[in-house]
Amino acid sequence: MVNLTKQYKFCAAHRYWNKDWTVEKNDEVFGEDVKIHGHNYWLSITVKGTINEKSGFIIDIKKLNDVVNEHIIDVFDHSQIEKDISWFKDKQPSTENMVLYIWNELFERIPSGATLHCVKLRETPTIYSEYYGPK
Repeated sequence: MVNLTKQYKFCAAHRYWNKDWTVEKNDEVFGEDVKIHGHNYWLSITVKGTINEKSGFIIDIKKLNDVVNEHIIDVFDHSQIEKDISWFKDKQPSTENMVLYIWNELFERIPSGATLHCVKLRETPTIYSEYYGPK
């Protein structure tokens, strides 16, 4: 099996807030991140598969780009995640939750010949989450 990783970028805003907590508890847990703020996210999609002898590739990158752009980039880019994407209405817009969402949106849509292996989302130079799917 060979792995191939394709990177994408998008910009989005969010804020952390738990409606079941007091203002003080939200401030204690989330600090300045209770305010709306944005990030320039780097998304890495890794697929695995066997190399097609005729094309030399494990996946048609154009088809992968079409799927990722339609179902992820166009959804997240310039959004306020917890307000604009219904899946996040009762979830924090953390990178941990975002990689779960992205995996679920992409897994069944990966073009034939490859399988989704990993979703990695970098929020800042020092924070990222990776997800390899359910066990």
